[in-house]
Amino acid sequence: MISIKNILWPTDFSEDADHALQYAIEFATRFEATIHLHHVVNVPYMSVAYEIGPDVLAARETAENYAKEYLAKKAKEVEAAGVKTEMHLTVGTPFVDITALAKEKKIDLIIVATHGKGAIEHMLMGSTAERIVRKAPCPVLSVKHPERDFVMH
Repeated sequence: MISIKNILWPTDFSEDADHALQYAIEFATRFEATIHLHHVVNVPYMSVAYEIGPDVLAARETAENYAKEYLAKKAKEVEAAGVKTEMHLTVGTPFVDITALAKEKKIDLIIVATHGKGAIEHMLMGSTAERIVRKAPCPVLSVKHPERDFVMH
């Protein structure tokens, strides 16, 4: 039998990520699991911020404050469905921080949204979801929106 006690839902605040949250809620409800809501403030070169000045640091603080508010709002939505939550906010590289948190919190399943990028954009930028699938210490469910759903709203 499969035991799922901790589900990680990374978000980039997109509609696609919100759609993936519905899958996380469904799994958490069925397995009586906790959903770990996670956002990574992607600041790739923070050491440069100290050289550039306070504008970059203010932007980081704004991003962190927005993320905290967003995660708190989503936590209320999830808890209203009867599911326990934990919120996590990190600063770094998304796929690195997501897979590190999955290891640290002994996550059983990551539910992540995929985004429909064009071939050129995918080649140049890569895919965070794809990197998570390759590096994660646990199974990953990647949810593409809109597609055929097995979670009925």
